[in-house]
Amino acid sequence: MKPLISILAAFIFCSAVFPQQDDELAKSIERGKMVYSENCITCHMGGGEGIPATFPPLAKADYFDKNPENAIKAVKFGLIGKIKVNGVDYDNMMPNPGLGNDEIADLVNYIMNSWGNTSEKKMVTEKMVEDLKEKK
Repeated sequence: MKPLISILAAFIFCSAVFPQQDDELAKSIERGKMVYSENCITCHMGGGEGIPATFPPLAKADYFDKNPENAIKAVKFGLIGKIKVNGVDYDNMMPNPGLGNDEIADLVNYIMNSWGNTSEKKMVTEKMVEDLKEKK
């Protein structure tokens, strides 16, 4: 009987603690979807597919898989110069959209959890964005 009570207690504890991050991530993704619609959809399109040879895709983008910080840096500081996404070179400019750290975190959470991308439920926080410094 004791093992059953222990298992039940662990289950209740886990269901009380872990869904909170899932709820926070879900809320962040929803806010990020709005930020995306207002700032990114023109170039990267509604499904994150981008525009071939002009604007890189965000959907299933290996550019983020290799280093998720790339997404934060691109949004926070803008992007100039050549990058390779899914084996294709892009050499264009993405201006800094002038978003707050909270909006950047929400946007990156949306991008990293949409269109076949998966962050494995790792949530980008406002603090993570704030701590990221531009390399000169």
